[in-house]
Amino acid sequence: MDCSHPATLNSKITQEINMPAYPRPELEAMVQRWLAANRDSEQQGDWIKHLGAMYTDDAEYSWNMGPNREFIARGRREIEEWALGFHMQGFEQWSYPYDRVLIDEQLGEVIGIWRQVAPATREDGSHYEVAGLGGSWFRYGGNYQWCWQRDFFDLGNVKALFMELAADGKLDAAVKRKISRLARGQQLPGVYPIGQAPGVVKKLKSLLAMARIVALGQ
Repeated sequence: MDCSHPATLNSKITQEINMPAYPRPELEAMVQRWLAANRDSEQQGDWIKHLGAMYTDDAEYSWNMGPNREFIARGRREIEEWALGFHMQGFEQWSYPYDRVLIDEQLGEVIGIWRQVAPATREDGSHYEVAGLGGSWFRYGGNYQWCWQRDFFDLGNVKALFMELAADGKLDAAVKRKISRLARGQQLPGVYPIGQAPGVVKKLKSLLAMARIVALGQ
């Protein structure tokens, strides 16, 4: 099965649309293994141990980090060291419950919709949680392994929760260090620039334009 980026697959998929990429029961079993491995990771705080082997050797895992940054891990080693290792530092005790999983056996693809829940609680006992929903788009590579994964989430809501956690003194030290590095323009493992970041003049014009909208409504 072709494991290139689903958005770039050629017409071969269309020609074979009536032929399932993989048996439905196999994909359902893969999903159950994945969900169980996620629960084990949450309980033990070890994402590499339980999830690393669930990717093919040449798998790709990515997510967007804003208009000018993209995280990309190519190959299981980078996925383990960067996506499941470095970038999960400070999130070992977080939980990511799946609310819904959709399976397309024709394309061999799965979409899982999940939430991001911090272990810390507010004074009223409620857990800090990223507003809205996040998700992962998977492509199955056989042998109960993913060969491609793309995460998506509301970056604005993530930033808002981090600010709330920071204000309440409950933001993990590892997360603080990563935020500091990004703010100072330092590179993080697997994070690459995309597009062209606006210059100082453009940023200033944007800020002034937004200030005018806030103050004058125009």
